Amino acid sequence: MPASGQPGDGGLDDPLRLGRAMRLRLCAAVQALLADPSIAGLKDAPKLAAVVLYAKSRAPQGEESDLQTSIWGSELGRWMGVNESTVHHKVLPVLRNSGALRTRVVRDGKGHPTGLDCLVMPLWHAHHGGGAGHPLALTKAELATLLRLIEALFGHGWTPENKKPTPPGLLAGRTGKGAATDRLGLLLMVLSTRASGWLQLCGGSVKTREGRGAATLARLLGCSPSGARKVLARLTEAGVVARQRKATSTRMNGRGKVMLLPVARAYGRILAPVEAVSGSGAVFSARPDGACGDHAPGGTTGALGTSGIGGAERAGEAGDRERPDGAELHADHASVVTPVVPPQLSCGFSGEGRGAEGRRPERACAGEDQAADGESGVAGMGSPVAEGGPLRGEKPKESPVDERVEQLAARAVAGGRPKAAGWEKAQQQRRVGLPADLRLRVALGPVSWLWERLSGWQQDQVEAASKAELAQMAGLGVAPAGAPRLLADRLTDRLEETGGEALVDKPFPWLIRRGLPQRQACSHRKCDDGVRLDTGEDCENCGNVIYLRRAWRARIGADIDRELPGLSDGERRRVLEERLRERAAIEAEDLVWRREQARAQQARRDAARAAAAQRAEAERAAAAAADAVRQALPCEDCGQQRAAGLCERCDHSRQTETLIGQAGLLAAVWSADLTDPGSVAAAAAEARTAIDDSVAAAWQEFLEITDVAALEANPEAAQDAYAFAALQTAQQAVQEYQATALAMLGRTEEAEAEARRAYKTEQGRHWFQHNPNGADAIAAATRAADTARERVAEYLLTTRLEQLRELAPRTASAVIA
Repeated sequence: MPASGQPGDGGLDDPLRLGRAMRLRLCAAVQALLADPSIAGLKDAPKLAAVVLYAKSRAPQGEESDLQTSIWGSELGRWMGVNESTVHHKVLPVLRNSGALRTRVVRDGKGHPTGLDCLVMPLWHAHHGGGAGHPLALTKAELATLLRLIEALFGHGWTPENKKPTPPGLLAGRTGKGAATDRLGLLLMVLSTRASGWLQLCGGSVKTREGRGAATLARLLGCSPSGARKVLARLTEAGVVARQRKATSTRMNGRGKVMLLPVARAYGRILAPVEAVSGSGAVFSARPDGACGDHAPGGTTGALGTSGIGGAERAGEAGDRERPDGAELHADHASVVTPVVPPQLSCGFSGEGRGAEGRRPERACAGEDQAADGESGVAGMGSPVAEGGPLRGEKPKESPVDERVEQLAARAVAGGRPKAAGWEKAQQQRRVGLPADLRLRVALGPVSWLWERLSGWQQDQVEAASKAELAQMAGLGVAPAGAPRLLADRLTDRLEETGGEALVDKPFPWLIRRGLPQRQACSHRKCDDGVRLDTGEDCENCGNVIYLRRAWRARIGADIDRELPGLSDGERRRVLEERLRERAAIEAEDLVWRREQARAQQARRDAARAAAAQRAEAERAAAAAADAVRQALPCEDCGQQRAAGLCERCDHSRQTETLIGQAGLLAAVWSADLTDPGSVAAAAAEARTAIDDSVAAAWQEFLEITDVAALEANPEAAQDAYAFAALQTAQQAVQEYQATALAMLGRTEEAEAEARRAYKTEQGRHWFQHNPNGADAIAAATRAADTARERVAEYLLTTRLEQLRELAPRTASAVIA
């Protein structure tokens, strides 16, 4: 804390005085924590608890215990501005159920609780799966800085013994309902505020009732703009936030701004008077302070290099310490938008519609004639259009826009291919910051300065190439969480080879051809400059190649010493190099031959697969043709056309006859003498008669519940219904006959003998030897006997059915008939 004991006094040790790199690092960590799937959908109180526990976590490396933090429930409640009951009922259970937190009660020797060990699971996953490049993998110093910032914002303050007291934070007195939301919102706004003290506002159209500041806070908190407006009002009342609108010469409502007063004081900013925000209607995208042309405040000329994204200072006042004066100006819009202006207006100036070439309207001062890309100086005042063109408000005789369209069309034809309308403007709409994708931000972090030098189209190409490299790494077995860090290390190594970013004169070709692509030092797919992508260790294949080359060099050197003794060092070196070149040429020829063989084998495999696919297609076509022919065949029994050889009614009739024959065999298995064909035939006939009677009874029941007149009007439908009823009855009869056969065969002497043996065997088990007649022993023996009886009955049924089927054709025909 500063010497004054309060944050925001402007001292160098003020906790709110964060460097740009540290602020962005902490902001990315907090946003990554709140965006974790286990925390994203929770309320603000559990989110704030996760942030506090994350900041209080111990330093990264080591086992699981190294990442824990110890705290009391009441202490966590004071950090959040709520009571202990809320922590134990609405905060900790929610975090545990979502998988965001693991807790363990710490007890002393007597079993009394002495604390609560908490482990933030997103932090654990970051260190055990994401690697050092993960946004949550903060170092010990960064975690201490985040905790110090939280203490300054809403710490409850304490007075340790023999130590300097820690004063309470800015919102320490804000407790009760909404306290967690206010504290979390203040932390997010501070991390999103630059050194000027002005909050970086979001772009797009917003409603005046909420305002752009509330819309920005709503995006940070993930809530509605109306809820964020209430939070902003409470923070304003607490004296940590100031809101005002920029004054304009036309006395119309200017751009709304939000200042974080503690941040401004920490950097020694001079605070301007604050006015209430008022107005109605819709407020559109905020215009930067440094916007040029007739969009400048009060109609004055602004410099393109002046920062205006959420800032309040003009070009002559104290600038933003986190961004140079030459930074590009643009509101926070989406990277790709639908043009709502004529496509020929490439530069975006108001003078474009008057025929100007990227300059201000005629009769304007020299400072207004700025280049469209913001990189060149002041353009010359002389202009062909300005010399004879009309003044503002005068109507030109011929529309310069039409001339502009003709010029663009002629230029496209002369270039050999037409360019899309607005192409030149698209080249200028580049993004100063890295892509919003967190993985790309980590991967392209080492080349952020080169990224700023790219055009919009080049940035899109580099972004696509980076995504392709990350996808290729994932396909090679690299963990998705560690791929961005590996790509960042690759870019760092390539920059060291080049000598630094300052020596890269053409960023786009360097990134596409040298920085991003994988360089295999050997034939292994996972090799990148001699390092394995999946393990991060030295490539073994590269080591083998180096070993073989050294072995060949030593072998050739030994041959030279044996064949040509007495050579001088220079002559020996020359002969050695010649033979090594010959060996390299032989290896190159061998490599070419092996590649040709591999291509030939691949061609043969492709031809074999193509031939197999053709055969399969021919077989499918032949099967389809055969099926079409079969579908055209008439029914074999009734002669119905296009019945595929057998109509449904006849198919049912055949199945019914087969089932009736099977029922007769099942009846004969236990009730007839298998050696007497007459006895078997009598049993089968009896079964047939019983099934016929059952079919007739089922048909009568069907006639009672259906419309007889409809059946008489459609005889074919009546026959189909009768055949289906007979099939259903026969299927039920077969099941009944089979159950009866098994029951009767289970009563035979063979089945009873097997059941007695199983009963005695189970009763004589060694675990029943002390009480063989007990209830448990009797029950187990009975189950074993029943199982053995069923098994014998099934065996006898199978055997006797096979015996019946093996009888003479005369006997079989007698049985079926």
